[in-house]
Amino acid sequence: MFRISMRRPVQALAVSLLAVSLGSASLSAQEPDDVVAKVGDAEITEADMAFAAQDLGQELQRFPPAQWRKLLLDVMIDMELMAQAARDEGLDKDPDFQKQLEFLQLRALRNAYLGEKINGDISDDAVKAAYDKEFADYEGPEELNARHILVKEKAEAEDLIKELDGGADFAELAREKSTGPSGPNGGSLGYFTKGQMVKPFEDAVLALEPGTYTKEPVETQFGWHVIKLEDKRRQDKPAFEDVAQGLRQQLMREAYDARMAELKNEVSIEILDEALKAAEDNGAAAAADGDKTE
Repeated sequence: MFRISMRRPVQALAVSLLAVSLGSASLSAQEPDDVVAKVGDAEITEADMAFAAQDLGQELQRFPPAQWRKLLLDVMIDMELMAQAARDEGLDKDPDFQKQLEFLQLRALRNAYLGEKINGDISDDAVKAAYDKEFADYEGPEELNARHILVKEKAEAEDLIKELDGGADFAELAREKSTGPSGPNGGSLGYFTKGQMVKPFEDAVLALEPGTYTKEPVETQFGWHVIKLEDKRRQDKPAFEDVAQGLRQQLMREAYDARMAELKNEVSIEILDEALKAAEDNGAAAAADGDKTE
């Protein structure tokens, strides 16, 4: 399957690429058909420069933005000169070149259709509606906020529990006694979710209520722990801004799949190569089996 990418109509693309990618404030008044240079009778326009910028985006990043327009113009002039020389040699009539040209036109039309008829129909309102639906009854994973005091011997941990039973402050004891890296912070581990701590530690925390601590030392491979649960909470649903792009991509994929299914139903497709036909049939059978198990 071809990769889906967000594309805009040609003229909008030309203007936006030049204004944003080339970083020139004066470009906002220019039009795609404005002529930048002539090579013989051939004209190089702002739209040509925009498509060159799109094609050479990564290479341009190696140079200061102030040089981009000059570099793009140099590229376009070289391309035009070589293209004219190729036509003079009759290379544009070569059958292999004609096949390549047909493929490039096919790809460009596919991209134009994607941009204007599929991806272009995914509005901001549609993305927001998808967000509201996706997270309408969202209940995030439980987060636990705990402190602990880590010591080497079980007897030390038991003595610490006795001090806590006598009213000692947990955070102060952690600063004084804990050998773990969280000791200077009063033993605070911040918020964490299930699966982030070793099992004996996690099991002990899950058995606590906020404000309580373990009455027996907890052993892990790190030593002996006394643990206090400070708080429990549920993660908030993600902010719209954080997931909007992913939702847009999802809607684009769904729109692409739906439209492709419609197009395939409207047009007869016949695979003549036997090996490819067998592979296609096997793939369709596997997909059908997958649908049955869902």
